Amino acid sequence: MTSLSSLEQEALTEDIRRGGELIRSGRLVAFPTETVYGLGANALDPEAVRRVYEAKGRPSTSPMIVHVASMEMARKLVASWPPAAEKLTARYWPGPLTLVLPKAACIPDVVTSGTETVALRMPDHPLTLALIREAGVPVVGPSANRFTKLSPTTAQHVRDGLGDRVDLILDGGPTRVGIESTILSLAVSPPRLLRPGMITQTAIEALIGPIEVGAHLENENAPHPSPGLHRKHYSPATQVVIVNDGSLPSQGRGVYLYREQTAAAAKSVQMPVDAPSYAAVLYGTLHREDTAGWDWIAVERLPAGPQWAGIADRLKRAAAKAVPPKR
Repeated sequence: MTSLSSLEQEALTEDIRRGGELIRSGRLVAFPTETVYGLGANALDPEAVRRVYEAKGRPSTSPMIVHVASMEMARKLVASWPPAAEKLTARYWPGPLTLVLPKAACIPDVVTSGTETVALRMPDHPLTLALIREAGVPVVGPSANRFTKLSPTTAQHVRDGLGDRVDLILDGGPTRVGIESTILSLAVSPPRLLRPGMITQTAIEALIGPIEVGAHLENENAPHPSPGLHRKHYSPATQVVIVNDGSLPSQGRGVYLYREQTAAAAKSVQMPVDAPSYAAVLYGTLHREDTAGWDWIAVERLPAGPQWAGIADRLKRAAAKAVPPKR
């Protein structure tokens, strides 16, 4: 965040106070994190959590991440705290790492889609930590957008996507990391990486040893072990196409997002060559080009490697074809 004038700081302090009050009263507050903007509600209030599902149009099978502001708060929400959790949180909290652990009895079933585990994260953003402390309760915080749509990385994205479904939007400027957190389940042995992110498999294994990768979804309509596992997700309205060697779609006009391989598109946008910088601008670029009236958004296929896995996962799901609902 940039430095604020005394008047701006005073207004922000009042917004945090009001946000905490709204959270305690069961209302919805959108807030910035280092990853994407979240849609917050009291995680211990089932009716408030249901309002989040309704505002997003999110199916009840997709559990929510619970955000905390302290280790003390986190430990009260789980039935056990293994040594791996201690190592990982000491290194990566606050930060873009979500841990799935056996839940405590205080966590409502609506938060976890009826499963016996809860996903916890301590976000690395001063406004959100201040909001949670002011509210005095843990806060659910799925991305502040309509379900499966492109995640918001600015307060304006939240306004555009959710409109008046939110009681308050805390504006913390553009997000820094730019894609959603890594999700690791410690409720299974060995631990399992459910959603890749900018904290990589390699980094996690350096701390706690070998882990498995990938979520097993035999039925997408059954409760999921974590958020972010639907086949089509993180999607702009414009069709996303992943291409090799600059081989663009032959029909229509579009924009090409590339790192190295140029091509003759109606518009080309060079993306950063390193993974952290690419992630930081990806959703903002997709939001901007999604409003330009293109027939498609082509994206150059990313390099292999753990540092690119989270970004590649988001683009794969963004490019997936929608499956018609069963009748």
